[in-house]
Amino acid sequence: MLVPEEETFMDAQDRNALTPAEIGAVAHLYRGEVYRSTIWRTRLDTTTNWAVVTLGVALSISFASPEASPLPLVLVGVLIILFLMLEARRYRYFNVWRARARWLETHFYAPMLYDGDLHLEEDWQKVLADDYMKPTYHVSVMTAVGRRIRRNYLWILIIQSLAFAGKLTVHPTAATSFDEAARRADIGPIPGEAIMGVGVIYLLTWAGIAYWSWQEDIHRGEQRGAEKSESMG
Repeated sequence: MLVPEEETFMDAQDRNALTPAEIGAVAHLYRGEVYRSTIWRTRLDTTTNWAVVTLGVALSISFASPEASPLPLVLVGVLIILFLMLEARRYRYFNVWRARARWLETHFYAPMLYDGDLHLEEDWQKVLADDYMKPTYHVSVMTAVGRRIRRNYLWILIIQSLAFAGKLTVHPTAATSFDEAARRADIGPIPGEAIMGVGVIYLLTWAGIAYWSWQEDIHRGEQRGAEKSESMG
């Protein structure tokens, strides 16, 4: 017997419970999202490890002998930024799976454990369904970059900058003046003062992005607390 189309539509609109089969399917869905977020979280650790290893190699080369150049500490900055951008891209994927798993925890499991009512009238299931039908990133590239800097890369960049400053000022002997330290930073026709200036801008720029993303996350958190969230981002 065919069910009239209008009746089916009304049942879908007015439903206030999930069947046992549907609850089981959602439970398996949650396991899948947790698994995917775990896999992508591991990939984030991989790129961080690459950045740490390359910085360690640059430190070893630059401090290997009194005649060693500080140039590897400059060039490794390019690789660190490459790894940072790659990790930010991976983080945007990770955040999709993490957001879905967290959405299920707060709207499916928590209400079930608290009072046994899934509150389908709040339409949280439709938000999740829309995210599956039209998947999108939940954070921008700049936000992802800022978060990864705050979590890991700011410390890597600080260590790189301190190592470069240490190479100029104390290795192989202590510099007696700023001019002497600047001469050690010379790279071919590029004067050391320019290299040092770019280094300061380099560090402050990434620190600024990290601070901006921190403020942006605070603002997003306040918005979620002030009004009912209708998105998973």
